[in-house]
Amino acid sequence: MKVLTPAALILLFFFYTVDARTREYTSVITVPNGGHWGKWGIRQFCRSGYTNGFALKVKFSLFSFTANGLQSPEIPLSAFFGRWGTWTSFLVCPTGYLISFSLRTEKSQGGGDDTAANNIQFRCSDEAVLVGDGLSWGRFGPWSKRCKICGLQTKVEPPQGLQDDTALNNVRLFCCK
Repeated sequence: MKVLTPAALILLFFFYTVDARTREYTSVITVPNGGHWGKWGIRQFCRSGYTNGFALKVKFSLFSFTANGLQSPEIPLSAFFGRWGTWTSFLVCPTGYLISFSLRTEKSQGGGDDTAANNIQFRCSDEAVLVGDGLSWGRFGPWSKRCKICGLQTKVEPPQGLQDDTALNNVRLFCCK
């Protein structure tokens, strides 16, 4: 049996946070394999333009491997992320901006060893693919639809005490004109 603490990603985009009511978005992109544990945080958006990179918050230790958050240079921090781990280096599109994503998740394992979201990859408008420095458990699911990404919302399970923690479970990304 795996001995694990939460697995989650925090997306931090390269843009400044603005109130969700001040930036109009045209659609929301999701993927079908996101985890179901936790609560959705607040929506965060670029003041203008689109995001072009991200970093993950990941915990690596002898008995504990956790991907806890996702961030971007344009958004100082995701509104809701796990407390475990350290931030990886930012990955940035060579040119252009992020247009779609795929989430690596592990199915429910039962018995206190779930990890939920373990990594994320993004496709750039120049067709480059940026794969996060997350964890290898589970599989990458299908790619989301494509759009000019200008905001995000994360679903994170808060600490469960002595019970199973999964941290980041799911991501919603917002599209702007």
